[in-house]
Amino acid sequence: MTHTILILGGTTEARQLATKLAARGDCAITLSLAGRTESPVAQGVPVRSGGFGGAGGLAGYLRDKSVDLLIDATHPYAAQISANAAEGARLAGVAALALRRPAWEPVEGDRWTTVNDAGEAVAALGKARRKVFLALGRQEIAGFEAAPQHGYVIRSVDPVEPPLAVPDATYILARGPFSEEDDRALLVTHGIDAIVAKNSGGQATYGKIAAARKLGIDVFLFRRPTLPDLTSGNSVAEVLALVDHALAPAEKRGV
Repeated sequence: MTHTILILGGTTEARQLATKLAARGDCAITLSLAGRTESPVAQGVPVRSGGFGGAGGLAGYLRDKSVDLLIDATHPYAAQISANAAEGARLAGVAALALRRPAWEPVEGDRWTTVNDAGEAVAALGKARRKVFLALGRQEIAGFEAAPQHGYVIRSVDPVEPPLAVPDATYILARGPFSEEDDRALLVTHGIDAIVAKNSGGQATYGKIAAARKLGIDVFLFRRPTLPDLTSGNSVAEVLALVDHALAPAEKRGV
């Protein structure tokens, strides 16, 4: 029997999970991407791009495609997509799992401040000029136009359009993973004394956090959003271990 599985992706773990499940031979995998990245990495399985039209649209898709299992493996900050995933699966009566990447935890030497959004980050940076490394998505960067006194270094996968309306901004186009050595060189070369980032978790973008610790640089991290309560694993291996139970008939799962 072939099981139809929809994975909501955009993360390294989603791609790895899709590859592992496709290799089983009894799963037909579709990996869904939000479509915000102009040139996504090749995924290795069939891909659909773009939104579904909210939870109701997703529920309709799940029913139309006879999906057996939905796996939310989106970015930890994709709160609306995760909410739609949980509600869409509920409306369609489809089993759902989530891959929840653990957050980074501070260790000795870290100089972290947690903020809710760009507005709080701007306030926390203060009024005196600083050289700030913005490791954020294009949607969050615009808020820093409220603090044009700072110099900004902005790293993103796609070009920031329109550019930030500030007098001092440097743009770096790059796709992770980023090593601690490379990020240390970036921070030193640009004279960075503050980093604003999301607490993404994982190793792919941890290099800047480790480098900042050793350089004594302040780090301002966006607080993680609250996500729906789904059966979840913290890694690809943990989610793989949950798949067979999730695919079992409802009566065998005790539903």
